[in-house]
Amino acid sequence: MSFKEKVQALLEQGLQEKPSVFLIDLKIVEGNKITVVLDGDTGVTLQDCIDISRAVEHNLDREEEDFSIEVASAGVSTPLKMNRQYKKNIGRILKVTTTDGEIIEAYLTHATDDLITLSWSAREPKKIGKGKETVKKTLELPYNKIKEAVVIIKF
Repeated sequence: MSFKEKVQALLEQGLQEKPSVFLIDLKIVEGNKITVVLDGDTGVTLQDCIDISRAVEHNLDREEEDFSIEVASAGVSTPLKMNRQYKKNIGRILKVTTTDGEIIEAYLTHATDDLITLSWSAREPKKIGKGKETVKKTLELPYNKIKEAVVIIKF
């Protein structure tokens, strides 16, 4: 079993004890520097990061292979990668870049295993007469059409 496979197995074991926390990214670079990025259905606490770090660190032998480990939560500006992240962010504003290059800033109103639903208001020319009117728009977007999606935080 390679070093990376050992780390992945230990991570999976540690995450089984914390079902609301899930893995976003695992990187092991030169010098066995392990970087783990987590997210959770209700957020990630410092204790979650400590517990996952210990689950890996305490089960690897530094005599066999020296390593360093960093466990962190996904930041606010981190793009969404998993369906589970979309589901936890329903009701928030997303900035979505589609695979066609279109940028949409809208409320995430629904998320399934296959697609997300975005809603927003737009000013468009009236169908009859001059001027513009506010129109409610909705778009169902499959995950494979999303290049990047980031949560927009407004104060």
